Amino acid sequence: MSALPENARLSTQLVHGGTLRSQNLETSEAIYMTSGYVYGSAEEAEAAFANDGSRFVYSRYANPTVAMFEERLRLIEGAEVCRATASGMAAVFAALACQLKAGDRLVASRALFGSCLHIVNTVLPRYGIRTELVDGRDLAAWQRRLAEPAKAVFLETPSNPTLELIDLKAVAELAHGAGALLVVDNVFATPLLQKPLALGADVVVYSATKHIDGQGRSLGGAILCSKSFMTDHLAQFLRHTGPALSPFNAWLMLKGLETLSLRVQQHCRNALEVAAFLDKHPKVERALYPGLESHPQHALAQRQMAAGGNLVAFITTGGKSGAFRFQNALRIVKISNNLGDAKSLITHPATTTHQRLSPEEKQALGIDPALVRLSVGLEDPADVIEDLDRALAAV
Repeated sequence: MSALPENARLSTQLVHGGTLRSQNLETSEAIYMTSGYVYGSAEEAEAAFANDGSRFVYSRYANPTVAMFEERLRLIEGAEVCRATASGMAAVFAALACQLKAGDRLVASRALFGSCLHIVNTVLPRYGIRTELVDGRDLAAWQRRLAEPAKAVFLETPSNPTLELIDLKAVAELAHGAGALLVVDNVFATPLLQKPLALGADVVVYSATKHIDGQGRSLGGAILCSKSFMTDHLAQFLRHTGPALSPFNAWLMLKGLETLSLRVQQHCRNALEVAAFLDKHPKVERALYPGLESHPQHALAQRQMAAGGNLVAFITTGGKSGAFRFQNALRIVKISNNLGDAKSLITHPATTTHQRLSPEEKQALGIDPALVRLSVGLEDPADVIEDLDRALAAV
């Protein structure tokens, strides 16, 4: 790995961290597109499969390009260990399933991405795991649920799609008091805007598909944790279930990390400007953005986030039909369920990412029929605002 100074700063780590050069001394990291590796002798192969981690034996277990991505992300997160996965959902499922068994209890925030909610509500209970949901904003509710022992706590903050915030430090203390490990989906905040491990979390998961790639090119995920969690729970689960990240996608993620700081800073500046515009628009009933003083948890956002991120949620006038007319009138902002892209993207959660929730569940989560989620990109914010204003006129 690269011999960076121990005190190298964040932007330097994003460019150089974890670099592993071959004998060719390439400038750009190499893509090791190989499934396996060869040995000079049968004895060497035997020693390699002792599984001491001294060399690569199979790319489902580890790969040089993937290892570079893992090490670079580990450095900027401040974790002891990082393991990459084929997608963000693979990371979420592995982080939970590797530590839970029949009879264990999982407490989770109710405001979760649709697929995460499916894992918590449907998949894990099939294996005898007790799952309970709580309003993540309500510390008293967390206290009640964690007054009895639990094995794990899972949450995302800010939440998808309504940008609810959860007090990480307070929930971490409650989780540990109940004997549980806290797993945090930090995708909306990115590794740059929020540091869950520093606030008491035990495991952090990402969909690297979002801001880390940042250009809508590839799928990927990551799990960051302690060495003990890796040894006791995660390592063998990943080794034998196989949610491996491809070397090519890992290389794309490495390239994404090089510019992550620049992109996220600009995303946040653009999003704040767009959110301030939407907050005052007569065709917007309510705008939700952690960086706005009007956000109900703005004070918490200031305590645990470096900036508000690039996601803005807002409710248009005119119900579902008004939200559809608005989306269909956009010219620069594109309709897509992805986020964290260089391009500004918008989606209607009630009919896309959270479509399969019941009307009662949507209402409990604040997913109004007129709610849209905007991922503000890297375009000139004035052009994005003009596009939004023009499209809102169609409502």
